[in-house]
Amino acid sequence: MEQTLPLLLRSRTGELSDFAVQYTKGGNGHFRIKTYQQFYDEVRFTAAGLMDLGVRRGDMVGIISDNRHEWLVSDFGILSIGAVDVPRGCDATVQELIYIFGITECGICFVENQKQVKKILTCKHELPRLGILITYDPVDEETEAEVKSEGMEVHYYASLIALGQKREVLKPGGVDKEIDQGNSDDLATIIFTSGTTGEPKGVMLTHGTFLHQLPSFSAVFEAKPGEIFLSVLPVWHVFERAIEYVIIYLKAGIAYSKPSAPILLADFQNIRPHWMVAVPRIWEAIMDGIYRTVKAQGKIRRAFFNFFVSFGRSYTYFKDLTFGLIPNYHGRIRAVDAVSGFFPWLFFMPVRGLAVLLVFNKIKVNLGGRFRAGISGGGTLPAKVDHFFNAVGIRLQEGYGLTETSPIISVRQYRKSRRGTVGQLLMGTEARIVGNKGQILPPGHNGVIYVRGGQIMKGYYKKPEATAAVLSPDGWLNTGDIGMMSRDNELRITGRAKDTIVLRGGENVEPVPIEKKIQESDWIFQCMVVGQDQKYLAALIVPVQEAMMNFAEENNIPIVDYELLLAQPEINELIANDVAHLINPNTGFKPFERVYKFRLIPKPFEIGVELSAKQELKRHKISAMYAREINALFK
Repeated sequence: MEQTLPLLLRSRTGELSDFAVQYTKGGNGHFRIKTYQQFYDEVRFTAAGLMDLGVRRGDMVGIISDNRHEWLVSDFGILSIGAVDVPRGCDATVQELIYIFGITECGICFVENQKQVKKILTCKHELPRLGILITYDPVDEETEAEVKSEGMEVHYYASLIALGQKREVLKPGGVDKEIDQGNSDDLATIIFTSGTTGEPKGVMLTHGTFLHQLPSFSAVFEAKPGEIFLSVLPVWHVFERAIEYVIIYLKAGIAYSKPSAPILLADFQNIRPHWMVAVPRIWEAIMDGIYRTVKAQGKIRRAFFNFFVSFGRSYTYFKDLTFGLIPNYHGRIRAVDAVSGFFPWLFFMPVRGLAVLLVFNKIKVNLGGRFRAGISGGGTLPAKVDHFFNAVGIRLQEGYGLTETSPIISVRQYRKSRRGTVGQLLMGTEARIVGNKGQILPPGHNGVIYVRGGQIMKGYYKKPEATAAVLSPDGWLNTGDIGMMSRDNELRITGRAKDTIVLRGGENVEPVPIEKKIQESDWIFQCMVVGQDQKYLAALIVPVQEAMMNFAEENNIPIVDYELLLAQPEINELIANDVAHLINPNTGFKPFERVYKFRLIPKPFEIGVELSAKQELKRHKISAMYAREINALFK
């Protein structure tokens, strides 16, 4: 394995110079191809341009942008000269930028567009070290003049490339010499946590932490050179970023799309990808879109489809049982599983074949016809989504990790995808489950997950105490997650240690499993369980608006506006019945885990407001925003 990410890119370029590495849309909506050689040349010119602007090894360079082809070029350009990038998305607030670029003292920053430039201008007085902005999109003359009036320079991305080309002509080989000096312990990036639990912390990741993950992905994807990954996630977040490095390692290509159903489905048809990595909500949106399409075709077709999906679930269960793909927590006997699953699997096979021929193949055609598997990460994949895709014959694999682990700890392998787990640990990664008294627990027992391996962060930037609180001297990281190990070295996530709710009776409640279960309801989109220091649990619930409106029409409930509709007793009774049906001792929950009250929220939780970029609940922020509603639940 090469010692740095730019060395990996250079190696791949030597092997695959004419292979496509990036597919980007032009103004006509068609994808344009950038080869590995073209990409590497652009990286070299970017790096040389940065050197001409004064960037040196160890300097911090900001990037404020969402996912686009220039982002990865900029990233590799920065890393090629031994500098460190500090990324953030376009949804970053002014206060976040002041904190992040202030503590890292960035002197240069790539920005996506004029809006981000203006954001910087509003806080320039608090960022005295920031002197140069490089914009991907043009800005108007007025904004450019304002930048100069603040004592900064503004360069366009294209002009930076031209600057680098000129330098490479005058001083050829300068960037390659810098690349040769790099080593695996060099700092690559500082990624600031989303602030779900308070002040952001800068996670320091090296070239080596990213490279450590790559060899394991040969078994995860089994991708062939030249295959295409559809990219829809924000690349400033570590999950998408690591996957883009994986794609280069696997000699594949990246096609950039957006997580919007009309755009995404059109791009599936246009580019015909083999793989896609996405957060659970995107997979859920695809599933919902399929169901909406089926519903529009009439009751008979809907019943037909639902029957085959239900049948598909049974088929995949017995198939998994036969081939040893049921998680083994407490000593399953695989031979017994194989015998008990084999004959039902054979029995279901003809009907399954009919379902594929008549129904499921159409779904694959809508995904371009070449789609092999999807990876879900950045949050817990709902069981109903996992079961649906497997039932219709689309492989869905789930992974797990943290920003502090670059980010991947485990992921289901292509040929060993056991549902109900987040997969096997990566090569060179250890995990242990620790109980309340510090004891290491055996497989099948819940406890706090600790991990150790080459992907673990160097620490939090300028926060040694925060680092020491989660990272031991011998390299064990306290993930803050609760889970268990299987006997096959796989992980299952069951909750968050820091999300634990302590009721007045002293009962400790993990809200995540309850929330996941409640969100299995067809009526419920989002949910946050509350109840710290209270006698019982309650919840804020965001219903599925379309489902609510349809229910009201079908039951002659007057609709004045949506918010008033949610106050109707029939709607609240509908939700209450579903919550009671899902959360009770018969479904595996203790009496004190029942949700006694709830408040229906008309507006969905949004990324950058109530949700982090990973679509995790910002519990402290939601609690503050809805303090009045929450307080009313406990009166």
